[in-house]
Amino acid sequence: MSEGDGRDDCLGKALDLLARRAHFRGELRRKLAARGFGPDSIEAALARASELGYLGSEEQLAVAFARERQERRGLGRSRIAQELARRHATPEAIEAALADVDPEAELARAREAAARWARHGSGAAALARHLARKGFARSVIFRVSREFAPDGEELPTDGD
Repeated sequence: MSEGDGRDDCLGKALDLLARRAHFRGELRRKLAARGFGPDSIEAALARASELGYLGSEEQLAVAFARERQERRGLGRSRIAQELARRHATPEAIEAALADVDPEAELARAREAAARWARHGSGAAALARHLARKGFARSVIFRVSREFAPDGEELPTDGD
């Protein structure tokens, strides 16, 4: 197979992946490399996909991703940042996404998660662990845990 054929195959696979959902460039690079394509073919495929309009702004993609994770999955800033990093978003894209997360909306999401969790009858410590797994800031966790703690239950103080 010629180098040109390899690049065409790489572009075809990149477009197949992009047809399913939007990808960050780093994420696409990793997936194409895992399929055996070389760095030159991958970079050529990414450049061509960008020229064709299939790869947009990393920052816009990260902001949209963060909004979806916050609104539909009720995740906090820390978990959103972890998921963006796992998808190989650039540090600038992650920063743009987190700057777009409204602190009041994050607090509201934590309260919604706490209200659902409170139906289980678990204590404040279990609630705090649940909120931490969802990626909420310690200050948000302590505030919401105090609001939803059963009467008389001891809570740790906020260390922030």
